[in-house]
Amino acid sequence: MSAETPVCQLLERQDCDYRGWLWVAPPRDAWLEAGAGSVLSADHGVLEAWRERGRPAFSPFDAGSVNEPPGAVLFWPKAHSLGEWWLLWLCANLPSGTRLQLVGENQGGIKRVLKVLAALGLGCRKLDSARRCILFETRLGNVGIDPDAAWTTFEAEGLTLASHPGVFGHGKLDEGTRLLLERLEVELPAPDRAQEVLDMGCGDGILSAWLARRGHAVTAVDVNAFAVEATRRTLAANGLEGRALASDVYSALGESRFAAIVSNPPFHQERSIDYGPAGRLIRKAPEHLLPGGVLLLVANAFLPYPDLLESAFGGFQIVADDRRFRVYHAIRR
Repeated sequence: MSAETPVCQLLERQDCDYRGWLWVAPPRDAWLEAGAGSVLSADHGVLEAWRERGRPAFSPFDAGSVNEPPGAVLFWPKAHSLGEWWLLWLCANLPSGTRLQLVGENQGGIKRVLKVLAALGLGCRKLDSARRCILFETRLGNVGIDPDAAWTTFEAEGLTLASHPGVFGHGKLDEGTRLLLERLEVELPAPDRAQEVLDMGCGDGILSAWLARRGHAVTAVDVNAFAVEATRRTLAANGLEGRALASDVYSALGESRFAAIVSNPPFHQERSIDYGPAGRLIRKAPEHLLPGGVLLLVANAFLPYPDLLESAFGGFQIVADDRRFRVYHAIRR
């Protein structure tokens, strides 16, 4: 089976024996998933794909689960600060001297790895380049920086929010989310008794905490393990109750149904536009809403969600529009 993505095509042509290696934050690629070694990823979809093949797959929050591999390959992400976090995590959790290869696309900032490694006192050599990608190699060492130092907090809407480089809107309140919050004051007022509400794509937990503070029973899901952990920390920091779990859209929810689903759904996968998760969110929403339940989502005004909402619900309303973002409201009849 041949590699599908440019970074994996570059790795495929190496003469390195990757058996037993740890693949860190890789893309979806059948060549990797059918090969050897284990995966470390914050992407629930990637982890599930590996587990379905019977392959070892771990989240960075699975404490102590990663063994000592002969080497590791870090797929450098678009978010430079997240790449630095992965590098610090590997230095803190794998033995000094472990071989580490770093691979990424030129447009994704892989060339900046040289400065990062130099700042940490780690040597580096270029192994190969092709497909507009570069492959570097170094060896891990004790750099004396705790990766947990990347966790920060900030204040918004009277709440303390946990933030991490791997989480949407890192360190600030997204303007689309702000517009949705303004509308939630009207659409989901404090209930007489707790209503089950689903926060889909929970990010740093701002929507979950806002809803929980008003007495709703919140379930928060995100495909990103950093977001799930951030939401847990946000709820704890504000003394609020709620359930946060990793899920690829509705994959972890079974037949659970809710009085409301709220979301600021993503439409990017690294640098590519990807409507897949938002499309599944909208199409499957009626199956996870109680009769009379509502879907409230905010999206950039140019995104093609009206047709999806019309098809799934038979109608919808635009209840807020500031020209950049729109808040959509749909009811399960």
